[in-house]
Amino acid sequence: MQMWKQAFQIAAVYIGTIVGAGFATGREIIEFFTKYGTAGFVGIGIAGWLFIALGTKIMHLARHTEAKTYEELTTVLFGEKLSIAINMVLFIMLFGVTSVMLSGAGALFEEQLHLPFHVGVIATIVCCLLVMRKGMSGLVTANVFIVPIMILFSMVIACTSFFSVVQPSLFVKEDFIRNISWLWSPFTYVAFNLTLAQAVLVPLGWEASDRRSITWGGIIGGMGLAFILFNSQYALYVHPQAQTFNIPVAFIVEKLGTPLHLLFLAVVYGEIFSTLIGNLFGLTATIKKVLALPSLIVMLIILLGAYLISLVGYSSLLHYIYPLFGSIGLLFMVILARRKTVTS
Repeated sequence: MQMWKQAFQIAAVYIGTIVGAGFATGREIIEFFTKYGTAGFVGIGIAGWLFIALGTKIMHLARHTEAKTYEELTTVLFGEKLSIAINMVLFIMLFGVTSVMLSGAGALFEEQLHLPFHVGVIATIVCCLLVMRKGMSGLVTANVFIVPIMILFSMVIACTSFFSVVQPSLFVKEDFIRNISWLWSPFTYVAFNLTLAQAVLVPLGWEASDRRSITWGGIIGGMGLAFILFNSQYALYVHPQAQTFNIPVAFIVEKLGTPLHLLFLAVVYGEIFSTLIGNLFGLTATIKKVLALPSLIVMLIILLGAYLISLVGYSSLLHYIYPLFGSIGLLFMVILARRKTVTS
């Protein structure tokens, strides 16, 4: 029983870390999958398998090598000298995505709640500082609550889209056999997400009590991610008009009535917040190794810098940063895939 409890906790944190602003709002799904039409469904199938295989592998390696942070695991994978440069790139990526999370929170307040962008960003910063005082336990608690609701909402969105919209002819519109440009997306998408998710997955693997918890946590987490992706992709596929919004999934949910719309916005905000505190957890641990500063001061510095970058705009940041970081993350994914799996 204890093993399964821990497995579901690992799965919840895994899903919550990946399902950030871009994923939950649908903007990220459009960039990597929906814009390729029906081929996006095939891409999601590939991405789901990669999430299971490689996410689990990261946690197993962390436990076997006793790596407590993503920097330590990078040293194991790339060696002492190369890992210095790799860790610098990873730090920049984590910081960049933290900025996107803050910008996503601001966009949600502005576009959906009709409140100032800065109100959303500042409120999120305050909440982050409060939750981060509890460390990893705060992260686990937040995700165990948020993730099941997000999965339920993805099912509701897909089901209502199926019954309320004239269904297009799937797998007919696009000739994705001849045009295989879509095939690159699931690999860059998973590479981008897992490269960044190390900040949370490595300490999760290190703290896990046994291998079975990690294995099942990775399997459940990867399947959960694929399930949410499929549901969201389907809803966005049959609602092409939603793709013009910053928060496209919220446009779909709004048709279900105000109460559900507001509840969904709360869930999306929770997912943005979950990924944000996961990134902040990793960035703070990294900086504290170099600078002997209190955690609160370090977090304030990180969040202030991220706030300034977030002013560029949510859609613009996601459009340029995510594909770029995905291409960079492919190196990490290839090295990880080649690493021998530990079975003891």
